[in-house]
Amino acid sequence: MNIIKNRYVYFLISLLVIIPGIVFLTLNWINLKTPIPLGIDFTGGSLLEVQFTGARPSVDEVKSIFLEFAPDSAPIVQPLDEDAYAIRSKRIEDGVKGQIVAEFDKRTESTTTVLTFSSVSPSVGAEVTQAAGFAILAAAIFILVYIWYAFRGIDHAFRYGTAAILAMLHDVFVVLGVEAILAYSLGWEADALFLTALLTVIGFSVHDSIVVFDRVRENSHVYRRISYETLVNHSIVQTLDRSINTQLTVLFTLFSLALFGGDSIRHFVIILLVGIFSGTYSSIFNAAPILVVWENREWQNWFRRPKQSEA
Repeated sequence: MNIIKNRYVYFLISLLVIIPGIVFLTLNWINLKTPIPLGIDFTGGSLLEVQFTGARPSVDEVKSIFLEFAPDSAPIVQPLDEDAYAIRSKRIEDGVKGQIVAEFDKRTESTTTVLTFSSVSPSVGAEVTQAAGFAILAAAIFILVYIWYAFRGIDHAFRYGTAAILAMLHDVFVVLGVEAILAYSLGWEADALFLTALLTVIGFSVHDSIVVFDRVRENSHVYRRISYETLVNHSIVQTLDRSINTQLTVLFTLFSLALFGGDSIRHFVIILLVGIFSGTYSSIFNAAPILVVWENREWQNWFRRPKQSEA
């Protein structure tokens, strides 16, 4: 099985997957002034989840009642199951929340139960956003340094860390692109669980890349006379079953949670599902092939005309 042979096909597939995400990131920026709509965890605001015992009001009725007591709140109403709503808005006080819930009871002639109510100030949201960016940057730096140190016994150890980071960035772009598409089509917002999913994807992606790289390192001491391309391909084939079987168990679990886990975690699970699938692909078809491209310095011939054979 010659996986490395078609490395540029795999690179093209990755590019074709990333491009739609970039398009939707741009559309969101044009329409919303942000590439990905951020939830109250990052921007500040309030989240009110209510459940109705009896007839559930329509989305328009919920917005109308909400705006009566909080005119500048700009509520976003999302159905939860068949008898509940999640209402995200600008920050409101606890007293205003009580008035809104009381009005729900009055208008709908049913009992309204508050499932969740939380508020985050804009200053706290800004701090969370900065911390999220720092966390991703710090993770990339530590991964690069760790792999460089772990592979210090073989030639060009720095390349392994760089290739792992590039594969990780591939997965980050895929996750951001999918989030942008979901935000544009379904109105989803990135919250703290989205950040958790993104950091988890980074961990899974790098872990799988290291498994392949470690086999390359072991084989480099055993197969000294074969070409580097053959060595890397042999290492990928040796770890292919382990990588796929390990990730499939995770993917099947996440798929079940996406179907039956409920609305409260569905966003988190779908992002994690997409990210881990992307991480499995990038560790096999992107990370190791990058090592071969780097070793052969293939970029030197990308834009050269092929030599014509003499007649």
